[in-house]
Formats: sequence, C-alpha cells, structure tokens
Amino acid sequence: MSVSELSPSAQNYLKAVWGLTEWSNAPVTPSLVAERTGLKLSSVSDAIRRLTAQGLLSHARYGSVELTEAGRGYALAMVRRHRLIEAFLVSVLGYSWDQVHDEAEHLEHAVSDFMIDRIDAFLGFPSRDPHGDPIPTADGTVSIPTASQLSELGPGARVVVERISDSDSALLQFFEGHGIVVGAELDVAEGPAFSDAMGVRVVGRPGAVTLGRTATDALYVSLAPA
Repeated sequence: MSVSELSPSAQNYLKAVWGLTEWSNAPVTPSLVAERTGLKLSSVSDAIRRLTAQGLLSHARYGSVELTEAGRGYALAMVRRHRLIEAFLVSVLGYSWDQVHDEAEHLEHAVSDFMIDRIDAFLGFPSRDPHGDPIPTADGTVSIPTASQLSELGPGARVVVERISDSDSALLQFFEGHGIVVGAELDVAEGPAFSDAMGVRVVGRPGAVTLGRTATDALYVSLAPA
C-alpha cells in the first residue's frame, strides 16, 4: 500500500512520531505527540489506538509510542515528501527557507510518489533539505548526521552548523540575517554572566552575535575539522 492511501491525519501522526525520535532518544508519549501536532490529548490518544489497531504503531498501556516497521516506512515516505517539497520550493520557485515549512505541510498530502521521485531526480537527489534535515531515499534509507544542540557545548569550540530547527520562521529570519545558515562555521564564546546565553562569531563575518537558549537549542552543530 502506498502512503497516499492513508488519510492525511494518519500521515501526520506517523510523521510526528518519527520526528520526535529523529534528534532525541527520549521515549515518545501521547502528550509529546499532542504537543507536536497541536491537537488535544484525547484526540491523539484515540488516533494512537486506531493506528495501533492498524499495525502502524505499537503502544502498550502507560508505555511509549513506537512505530512498527510498516509505520516507519510510511512515516519516512511522508518525511521524504515534506523535505523534497521544501528543497524544490527554495531551489526552483525562489521561496525563502522560512516560508517553506507551512507550504510543504499542505502540499505533502496532495502529491503522488511519482511526482516526488521526479522532483528528487530534478534536484539531483539532494541529501538534505534547506534546514539541513536529511532527506530519506526512495527505499526509506535515511542518514542522520552526528550533531548536538549548540546549547550543549561550551565556549572555545569551532563548530559547523548541520541542521536548524524550522519550527519558528521568525528565528530562521534572524539566523539568516546574521549568516547563521547550514554549513556556516561558528566560533563559540561565553555569553553574559549569570545567563544561559552564548556568544558566537560566524567565521568570515565581522562581529559577534549573542544567542539565547531558544536560539542555541534550535542549532544542531558538529565540531569543525581541525
């Protein structure tokens, strides 16, 4: 069965569960799914029961919510759709990277697998979307880059931006205005005393930028090659 045969609601739930595990090892709970989807917990609990009955989720009473093998395949198909649409909108239609997430949320339910494969080929089979998120291949293979949130690192490191959370368009605009984009190298410095802010300098650009916890949590980085 193609993922197109699932309802948009089921597609969203499976994608949400996978998204909660992509960059975190924390157990997925119905409450986390509700928070991610913006839906009521009661509605989410009902959906989890339905998807479990369909063999797409596994959820023991009071346990974590997990994708079955079939559910994971459908979830990755939706992630592939979403990220290739984002890449197409930026590369071909001239969208800015802060505009594409909501657009892709709508379009991912309407396109066919055939169209997605054609977009993939047209773009030259990109491995990452505009925010640095890995794009699953047609066979469901996905390579998660090794990266940590900038907030977890201490001062003195030089890092490479691997991925930027796309959940806040205003924050994406802020990052772009300061040259903090995927692939940029940053020198990390201490922030103001008695705060959890950090200072960063984009290599090749003058001046430094102070980033609060919301911003440093949104940046996933790796150590730059020596």
